[in-house]
Amino acid sequence: MSESHNEQVTQTTEKQSDDEFLLVYDKQCPACENYSQMVRIRESVGKLTLVDARDDSPVMQEITEAGLDIDDGMVLKMHDKLYYGSDAIHALSLLSTRSGFFNRLNYRIFSSKRASKILYPILAACRALLLKLLRRTRINNLAKSDNDRF
Repeated sequence: MSESHNEQVTQTTEKQSDDEFLLVYDKQCPACENYSQMVRIRESVGKLTLVDARDDSPVMQEITEAGLDIDDGMVLKMHDKLYYGSDAIHALSLLSTRSGFFNRLNYRIFSSKRASKILYPILAACRALLLKLLRRTRINNLAKSDNDRF
C-alpha cells in the first residue's frame, strides 16, 4: 500500500499477537460505530479488536506519533503496521468474511483499491457533516489549534 497524506501505512512499535488486529475509530460517530460493529473478519485470519480513538491508549499514541489525524480517517493496526483511511477500509474488506449482506457489500466495494481511494474521502466528508450536525467535538490527536469542532 502506498504512502501519501490521504492514505498511509506506517510501521509501529507496540507488540500485539500476530492474529490480533486493532481497528481504531471514533466511537462517538454513529456511522463509525455501526460500521465497526458490523464488519467481521474471517476467523482463520484472526481477531478484530475495536479501540475507541477518544480513549488514551498505546495505539493512539502510535497514531499521533505517526502524524495520522484520526479525525480524518480510521486506522487498522495489523502486523505492526498502521493502515490509515482508504488503506484501512481496503485492508478490512480483504480480511472480512463474506457472510451477511453488509460484509459481502463491504467486500464488493472496498476490495478494489481504486474504489476505496475514491469513496473513502466522500464517506469521511459525510462523517464530518454528521458530526457537525450532532455537535460532536474533534478528537484532535495532533493538537492543531482552533480544531476542536467539526
